[in-house]
Amino acid sequence: MTEIAPIDDAAELTRFIETRYHARHRQQLPPLAEMAEKVEIVHIGDDNLPEGLSTVLRRMIGAMEVHMKKEELILFPVIRKGGGPGIENPITAMRADHDDHAAVVAEIRGLTCDLTLPDGACRTWTSLYAGLDEFLTDLEEHIRLENDVLFAQFEPGDRAHA
Repeated sequence: MTEIAPIDDAAELTRFIETRYHARHRQQLPPLAEMAEKVEIVHIGDDNLPEGLSTVLRRMIGAMEVHMKKEELILFPVIRKGGGPGIENPITAMRADHDDHAAVVAEIRGLTCDLTLPDGACRTWTSLYAGLDEFLTDLEEHIRLENDVLFAQFEPGDRAHA
């Protein structure tokens, strides 16, 4: 069952993002990096191998952790207090991080031929791509909620409909 985000209350939306997306990404990424490493070791030399995927995922773990901590410790507490002068600065930084995440997503999709499994893929490879599909879907919705719904409430103009 899909969880519905509390769109009309910014403070509630920050809590929803933390419990639904931040916690979820922290659970998803480490096992995906481990599976990618296993696939890269076991299938070395395979033309379809997503070589370097484990490194990209480990880099993503670090980038996501820094990003989420900045939100949890700096931006979200300000939002929960109703915003304030200067809030546009951390929002701009978070949007830039989201652009960086999108670039990594494109890199993941490139390495995996858009999550296309080769014929006869093993269970680990199959589980890896299924897990990546779930992670990428979650990340896309997470970024959309922040950029188009949450952040737009604290920026001048109507960015949600730009």
